Amino acid sequence: MLQLIKQFQKQGYSITFATTANVSNRAFNLESIEVSIQNIELNNSSFDAFIKLLNPTIVMFDRFMTEEQFGWRVAEQCPNALRILDTEDFHGLRKARGEALKADRALLIEDLQSDITKREIASIYRCDLSLIISEAEMKILTHQFKIDSHLLYYLPFLLEPIGETSISKLLSFKDREHFVTIGNFLHAPNYDAVLYLKQTIWPLIRKRLPHAELHVYGSYAQQKTLQLHQPKEGFYIKGFAENVNNVMQSAKICLASLRFGAGLKGKLVDAMKNGTPCIMSTIASEGMFGDLEENGCIEDNPEAFAEKAIALYTDEILWKTKQINGFNAINSRFNVADFETDFKSIIETLISNLIIHRQDNFTGQLLMHHSMQSTKYMSRWIETKQQLKE
Repeated sequence: MLQLIKQFQKQGYSITFATTANVSNRAFNLESIEVSIQNIELNNSSFDAFIKLLNPTIVMFDRFMTEEQFGWRVAEQCPNALRILDTEDFHGLRKARGEALKADRALLIEDLQSDITKREIASIYRCDLSLIISEAEMKILTHQFKIDSHLLYYLPFLLEPIGETSISKLLSFKDREHFVTIGNFLHAPNYDAVLYLKQTIWPLIRKRLPHAELHVYGSYAQQKTLQLHQPKEGFYIKGFAENVNNVMQSAKICLASLRFGAGLKGKLVDAMKNGTPCIMSTIASEGMFGDLEENGCIEDNPEAFAEKAIALYTDEILWKTKQINGFNAINSRFNVADFETDFKSIIETLISNLIIHRQDNFTGQLLMHHSMQSTKYMSRWIETKQQLKE
């Protein structure tokens, strides 16, 4: 989100960040980068007055749930505003993979055609453009769900390239120790990955490397996560990481044993930026490397996962090779300079041709029709109910 904000600021836009979230002392200080903050309420017509007065040129929704709540209000109050959906990742795909894992079977087409997927794709059609973070998800949306590519735009992480000066400041193989994994514990794939590490993979690694430790970082650690903390087994639940760069730079290997999920994995980017090779699952690596060599090893079998983690942990030459692969991936696939000019162009083109663009999206018009807008009328009903209580 911060990367997108920066891009719009580079294009000359003033940014207002409207949010229903409660104030948090861990939230990024948006006002420090000249972004205005506006608190808004769900199911409340006060948003209508706010957005009409603001009269934005562009409105971007953070995930499809936000578009469901506020998209119809934006369309009614500011019909000429360009509506962009930042999907973050394909939630329907993550849900489908989770269901398949739970049932201990391969992914089925019926898993993908869930209510979540239908809601998410409906949101894509209602918007003028949807930002897709992964090439793999672009392929699924265009090939399997037949969504017109003109409604989608591939925009991955937008990162500054890593130069030799930055690389030279990183700790060496000999100055690093232990394994690390990181991720928000409210995100179901992250908790599942940590549990999988604890129960299945880490015992295999620890048996061969009895002095090694696994440090698990992540916010919102609940009791079920905290009880995994077992220092005698070298398994440490560390909680919130105050500085992810320090955490990654001191570790020798990052483990990403995700068994379901979608999108691009921020933990892998953090690892590559800080020169930390990874042992990762196929799910974790999806969309990250393209035709390039990965910054570690991709493995789904737990025994092979552990073997490769041990090999990478003990082989300095192999470790350095994989580290360089990570730098190459960051610089070749996520270099902000490779995306920002084209992104600016697509925004300008859409704004200039918005009427024609919407006419070409008849499915979007259909979903904006009043008889299809279940989320709108549910919101109206909740608002009326709240008013009656008052």
